Amino acid sequence: DESAFKVVADQWFKKESGRWSRGHADKVWHTLKTDAFPYLGDMSIKEIRTRDVLFVIRKIESRGALDVANRVKQRISAIFRFAIQIGLIEFNPVDALKDVIKTRKVQHRKSIHINELGRFLTALDDYKGYALTKYALQMIVYTFVRPGELRSAEWKDFDLKKAIWRIPPEKMKMKEEHIVPLSKQVLSLLESVQEISGGYDLVFPGSHDFRKPMSENTLTYAIRKRLGFDATAHGFRATASTTLNENGYRVDVIERQLAHGERNKVRAAYNRSQYLQERTEMMQWYSDYLDGLKAAADVVP
Repeated sequence: DESAFKVVADQWFKKESGRWSRGHADKVWHTLKTDAFPYLGDMSIKEIRTRDVLFVIRKIESRGALDVANRVKQRISAIFRFAIQIGLIEFNPVDALKDVIKTRKVQHRKSIHINELGRFLTALDDYKGYALTKYALQMIVYTFVRPGELRSAEWKDFDLKKAIWRIPPEKMKMKEEHIVPLSKQVLSLLESVQEISGGYDLVFPGSHDFRKPMSENTLTYAIRKRLGFDATAHGFRATASTTLNENGYRVDVIERQLAHGERNKVRAAYNRSQYLQERTEMMQWYSDYLDGLKAAADVVP
């Protein structure tokens, strides 16, 4: 059907994309394909109402990707404007959706914005303080576990051959065992840590007594006072969640990796299937992504 939303979107894209970089064009098409076409693609553009577009926006919002929701709304609106210009429709149903997208809530635990993360990782590489503090911070950025889970980590919880870290229930907020797939970068990091604390139970002991975990304030103190970034160790969870959501990973997979409790009991039982394969791939992607940010930050403009 000539008036199908995805057909009109394709015409609009061909007209506009000549002005864009290849990377931007790919991103635009990817967001439409992922977030708009599954719901609007086959509908006639003449039949689409404001509520249909709102449904698409709310879907994206529900996974926390507010920036993506805004961009998709703008792109859908541009497609409708194009359809008006070529005489297919008379009005733009997106006009009624001004200010509909939630603004970001204040984050209680300050996190480093993704634009700053490369610079943070570069600064962390040069950290001159206690080596285990540096390694613990790198570990928390790459695995985005809760700081308490990291501080209580013991070598017996790790299976380095299988590349997994099993955090036992008693160390978890939700009192359920949690599995963290370990990327190549994290395995290499753990080799360095092993040279320091490998002969002890704790992976990240404090500097004064290797039988006791690192103190609760060590990491955030290092981020703020030693490295000069206004963030907390817990904030890397929010940074990871936003990044993974905005790069198209499934909400259930991200939530499982964040070890957020599933309130629906039937779903919780089902979710013990763990999505392990998807999570393993996602964690490797995230480590590679962070390395990319760091490499870009190393290049002085």
